[in-house]
Parts: sequence; structure tokens; C-alpha cells
Amino acid sequence: MRKVRGGANNVTARYPSPKMGVSIQFESQHVDLWSIYAMERDEDVLEYYDQSARIALRYRSKSGRHTTQCHSPDFFVLRQGSVGWEEWKPASALDQLAVDMPARYQRDATGHWRCPPGETYAEPLGLFYRVRTSAEYHPLYIQNLKFLQDFWAHHAPIEEAQASQVLILVETTPGIRLSLVLDALPDLSLDVVWALLTTRRLFTDLTATFLMHHDQVMLSLHKT
Repeated sequence: MRKVRGGANNVTARYPSPKMGVSIQFESQHVDLWSIYAMERDEDVLEYYDQSARIALRYRSKSGRHTTQCHSPDFFVLRQGSVGWEEWKPASALDQLAVDMPARYQRDATGHWRCPPGETYAEPLGLFYRVRTSAEYHPLYIQNLKFLQDFWAHHAPIEEAQASQVLILVETTPGIRLSLVLDALPDLSLDVVWALLTTRRLFTDLTATFLMHHDQVMLSLHKT
């Protein structure tokens, strides 16, 4: 594993991962860190590791000459049914990368980005190589995950009597707004709601609005 390096357009930092139990390095707070927040909450992701060993990507350069580039993908990810490398890029950068390195970065017929030389390296090993972009996640989704992270990182006990009151109210009024829950239960601690969301006993659309906008947050007992 190599250490990440900061540059003019990124930051270098570490994220204390509750899922992994170690600190995960990241280079970009708008790409790598977004992917970390998402993987922390993705039940399909069992484990993930930053800055894995270098692999050799062989392809033709724009001039047509054969080239070999040693490259460290951002993450090595163990998912429920697959294992492999994920390279994360800003969505705004990939169009230019495809022009500069057309054999390395390509968009397929479905609009997804690929790295054919990465796939060529990974496939004989029974692994995948995927190009991921910041466009895959809604900014509100990431903002809400950041807001909730303390509740999934530190499982503080909640008052079960209050939790039961919330769940009963949501069961009888699916889609009820959080502001109405607070009106109906004036003694309710908001931490109970946040804890129920992080433990998936309660659900809301994290892409719809920021969680602090209580009059816009709609709650249900099932994932929509």
C-alpha cells in the first residue's frame, strides 16, 4: 500500500472507518471521500482497502505506440459476489481523459466509463476493474451520510420507548413528515430518529432533502 499524496487540486487525509476498523486514506474530498461514505453504508461492500499495490496497464497511447503504465487504483473492494479494483474520477475529468488516453478511458453504449487495460489485467485473476465517477451519487445523499456518520460510527443506546412511539406513528401514517412526528411527540429526542435511520429500522429518501429540513423529510418503515 502506498501513501496518498496531496496536490494542487486535492487534499490528503484519513477517514476513521467504522466498517474496516482502521483509517482509510483518501485524496479527494469530493470523489474519494464520497465513495468512502457510500461504501461504509453499502451492504454489498464487505471490505474495502485504499491504495492497493500497483498494477501494470498496457495499452496504445494516443500516438499509437504501446505503453505500460504502473497504476495504483483507489480502492480494492470485496463485494458480496465479486472482488476487484475501483478507480474513482471526477465526472468532469473523464471526457478529457478519454481524449488524452482513448485506449485507457472509454464510455460504453450505456454511458458507463470503462478502463479496458484494467479489465484485461483483472479478468484472468477472476477480478473486476471498474471506473467510478462522482456523478454516481447525489450530493444530498452524501451530505446526509456525513450528517449521520456519528450515529453509525458510535452506536449510542437510545430510549426504546421513544423509538417504539416513532415506529408506531410511522407505521400508522406511512410517509409522515418528520416535522409532524415532532409535533405529535414533543418530548422526542431527534437523536432517536437519526439512530433509527442509521440502523435501518426507519427509512427516508436521502436524496430528497437535507435531513435538517424537518418539514420535507418523509419517513417510512420500508426502503423506497
